[in-house]
Amino acid sequence: MPAPAARPIRTLREFTATDGVGTRLRGMARSAAIWALSAGRSPLRSNGWVRFPYYHHVFDDERAGFERQLRYFKNVADIIGIDDAVSMISSGRSSPGRYICITFDDGFKNWIENAVPILVDAGATAAFFVAAGYIGSSPERDRDRLVEFYEDGNRLMEFLSWQDCQRMQDAGMSIGSHSVNHVHLLNLDDDAAAAELALSKQMIEQNTGQPCRHFCCPFGRAGIDYDPSRHPGMAKAAGYSSFLTGHRGANRAGASAFDIRRDHLLANWGDHQLRYFLGAPN
Repeated sequence: MPAPAARPIRTLREFTATDGVGTRLRGMARSAAIWALSAGRSPLRSNGWVRFPYYHHVFDDERAGFERQLRYFKNVADIIGIDDAVSMISSGRSSPGRYICITFDDGFKNWIENAVPILVDAGATAAFFVAAGYIGSSPERDRDRLVEFYEDGNRLMEFLSWQDCQRMQDAGMSIGSHSVNHVHLLNLDDDAAAAELALSKQMIEQNTGQPCRHFCCPFGRAGIDYDPSRHPGMAKAAGYSSFLTGHRGANRAGASAFDIRRDHLLANWGDHQLRYFLGAPN
């Protein structure tokens, strides 16, 4: 296994430098297939839906891509905040519009360095879900723990400080919970899972001075990372207004706010990839 980087990763090129040949070849084949399939799709023009694209990072070499994707979103829908999006879904009343609620997972420093300034310039907002136990960590002091955030153990990422989170809120962004330790809830007993939900909410509220209303499940796959019959109910009992997953698809009025679907994107993806994942057949 290659040694972790000497400094925190700042570019997508650095982030993918340790990918094996097989991973790279699969990525190239997948990209070519999506390019071909996207030709038969168009932006989803029907009304009454909310889509939740989600990212993990906007690295230094992804800024231009993220700016372009925001323009794409604005051309097909209205960008709204998470409180409005969840309220719209929970209301049960069909909306005549098309809406996008942008979200981010994990808690990386490049959010405030790259993503937030671009969002502010575009007049857009987003919800940022932080793994609360990593906020305020130091690449020097906590290096051994940070390189274990990814299972391959060779990527060093820098996380936000609590002051960063406050600045993001001041800029109109929302801070939500992504657990304390970025855990698979399904691997925990009920007491431990409930503690992850409750403590992360408490930590965020104490350190930002604002309510933490929304929970995004780490990894987000039903039956693999969380139990849909238990964990969304735990989130509701802990005082959250929503439970966001990693399953793709549109959300419509009357759907459960504790089973929100999201679409994973990379900030450098082209419009054809957005058209494929967020679009519909012609």
